[in-house]
Amino acid sequence: MRHDRFESFLWGQVLLVALLAASLGLFVSYPSLRTSYDLPGLRLVLATVFMLTSALVAVLAGARFSADGRRFDFLLTAGFAVISMSWLVFTVGPGIAGDSELSSGTAGRILGWMFIAAAPFASGRVEHRRRVLWWSLGAAAASLFPIWELARHFHDITSLLALQGLLQLVAMVAFSNRFRLRSEDLDQWLTYVATLTLFAALGQIFTKDVETMSFARADGLVLVANGILLVGLWRAIRASEFGRVVGEERARVAREIHDGLAQYLFAVSTHASMLEKGADPEETLRHLKEAALLAQQEARYAILALSSASGRSPFDTALRRYVDVLTADGLLEVELEIDPRVQLGPDEQIEVFRIVQEGLANVRKHSEALHAVVEIGGRGSDRYVRVRDDGAGFETGHPQTGEGLRNMRDRAESIGGALSLRSAPGYGTALEVVLRA
Repeated sequence: MRHDRFESFLWGQVLLVALLAASLGLFVSYPSLRTSYDLPGLRLVLATVFMLTSALVAVLAGARFSADGRRFDFLLTAGFAVISMSWLVFTVGPGIAGDSELSSGTAGRILGWMFIAAAPFASGRVEHRRRVLWWSLGAAAASLFPIWELARHFHDITSLLALQGLLQLVAMVAFSNRFRLRSEDLDQWLTYVATLTLFAALGQIFTKDVETMSFARADGLVLVANGILLVGLWRAIRASEFGRVVGEERARVAREIHDGLAQYLFAVSTHASMLEKGADPEETLRHLKEAALLAQQEARYAILALSSASGRSPFDTALRRYVDVLTADGLLEVELEIDPRVQLGPDEQIEVFRIVQEGLANVRKHSEALHAVVEIGGRGSDRYVRVRDDGAGFETGHPQTGEGLRNMRDRAESIGGALSLRSAPGYGTALEVVLRA
């Protein structure tokens, strides 16, 4: 799969390079085809667009860096921040005043491309992320002024463009190789960006089209590159968010198995081992059968919970089926009241299911209750889930309110809810979770 993706990408990259090279060759061979327009206003607008695009990319890459701390994202953030500042300091600001210098702007962008070209070679993560990020951005901004002093005395703009093109060539090859190794979506988009901007620089060199405030073919390529850059980084951030959600869901499923089914399977294994060691067959087989039935029941509960959360089974239907299984022996009557106007998200459904399951399990084990009520309803802008019974009740500081209550509180907090418990000897127990609006 990864090989197929890279092969498709490689052929697309070859085609893009061939088209851009053919276009460049055509413009070099036939000077009459070269067109540039002396439109300072349009050039200034484009420079502003490039500045804002680079700034937005720096912000998005910085957000990824703040979340993951990867050096790769750090270098991208620094590179695009420097490019954005160079557009502002050397092109947009002076352009408004009617005094723009191409050499200074190019030198500033060379510094930015140094960071970007180094990004594919970076690995590992950074500690103290915010401190490092702000310090480095400040240092990069300060370095623009020495660059400006050097560049204003350097009149060979072709050499500067050649150096910029060399860095973009390195970035193109490095991002392509990184995509081959990692198959990360962002790498292929950055390869396209490096390719387009490389040919924009080559076009300026070979066609001698280096007028400061003229609009030419190179500006069109840079404009396309900026659009691709935004799309690519946005897709990468969406993919990262999806990966985070998948990771959380895997952790949730693992917790479901650990908290429920695994405990009963362990009991089955323990009793089977006792039977092998010569324990009383009649007593051990009875416990073994009980543990196996509980494991089967727990597996059914887990399937109901997970299927309701994934949308394959309506939540209220799954909950009613659970209550039917729980009360089949007639030892506890459970009344279920669900307000159809109350909506629960997929992440909320599975946690509410487990909270209700834990609450009713406690009712059966500890309360000596004959009747319990489960309510899911609304109160003003809040939604609530309540489990109450007519059992013996207890002092809320009793040890039996420990681990089970902590598990339910953790589940409630994971979906932005708050759990409260009210009970007293002889007055039953009421458990309530208030969910975010």
